[in-house]
Amino acid sequence: MQLTVNQKTHEIDVEPEMPLLWVLRDELGITGPKFGCGIAFCGACTVHVDGVAMRSCSVPVGAVNGAVTTIEGLGTPEALHAVQAAWVEHQVAQCGYCQSGQIMTAAAFLATEPDPSDQQIDDAMSANLCRCGTYPRIRLAVKTAAQKLKGA
Repeated sequence: MQLTVNQKTHEIDVEPEMPLLWVLRDELGITGPKFGCGIAFCGACTVHVDGVAMRSCSVPVGAVNGAVTTIEGLGTPEALHAVQAAWVEHQVAQCGYCQSGQIMTAAAFLATEPDPSDQQIDDAMSANLCRCGTYPRIRLAVKTAAQKLKGA
C-alpha cells in the first residue's frame, strides 16, 4: 500500500488495521507524533490528513485517504510555520511531550478560523491535553500565529 507523508510517497507492507501512529513511528521512523493514551483522547498523536487534524493512534492506516502531514512536514528549519514560530516566541513548551499534537491542532484550526476569539481558541485547543498546564501560553501563541497568518 502507498502512503504519502510530508510530501513523500512511501510503499508500506502492513496490515490495513494498523494504527497510522505506529506506521509513522515504527515503519517510517517519524517520531513527532507521540503515543499518549491510545484512545484518541489526549491529542499527542495529532497529524493532518489533507489538512484535517486527526488522532493517528485511532485511525487505521487502511482508512487514510489523503496526504499525511506530521510536525516534521509542517514547516522547515529555515521557515517555521507561523504556529511553530509563535510556540517558540512564547516559550510554550515545558516538557514538550504534547507540543507536536498541540501545534498540529492549532495549525488545522487556524486554517479554518483565521480570526478566532479567546473562547474559540480555548474550545478548539481543549481537545488536546497538556499536563504541564501551559494553556495560557498556548492561547497566546495561537493568537500570535493568527495575526502572523493574516499578515502573510
